[in-house]
Order: sequence, then C-alpha cells, then structure tokens
Amino acid sequence: MTLHILNTPPSNRTAFMSCSEALSEQDTLLLIEEATYWLLPHHRPLLAKLPARVVALAPDRMARGIIADGFNEVDDAGFVELTIKHEPVVSWF
Repeated sequence: MTLHILNTPPSNRTAFMSCSEALSEQDTLLLIEEATYWLLPHHRPLLAKLPARVVALAPDRMARGIIADGFNEVDDAGFVELTIKHEPVVSWF
C-alpha cells in the first residue's frame, strides 16, 4: 500500500502520467501544493479514471480557492497519518 505524493500542476503532465502508471487499487494519491489544481472540474475526469484513492491536502487546496466536491481531503495531521500508514511513500515532482 503506497502513498504517492504529487505536487506538480496540470501544466506538468509528465509527473502526473508517470505517477498514474504506478498506481494500484491499494494505493493513495495525495495532491499537495500546485497539484491541487488537478481538482478543477476540467481535470476531474482524469482523476476519476485512476485506480487509487485520491486525497487532497486541505490547506493547500483552500489557499488556492479550489473546491474539492466529491474528493476526500486531509489536514496536516492527516498528511502525517497517511505517511505512517503507507509504505513506501513516493514523491512525484
């Protein structure tokens, strides 16, 4: 059960595509920083096709004014909890 952490915006599809190819149904994808822009409505179809659970870091999403309807999110403590519960943790930059 791997935690994949993505921080790149939709304008950098290379990291997203590489990450998406590595995902399995047991994994979690955490969107942080600029990656929360993937929650915008026109990018959501790509997220919906992913086999993994998608979660956004709430403070990063809120700082960008993005609405996360239909997506799970965590606060900073939840981020730490995800890193404890998953092994390995892979960052995609």
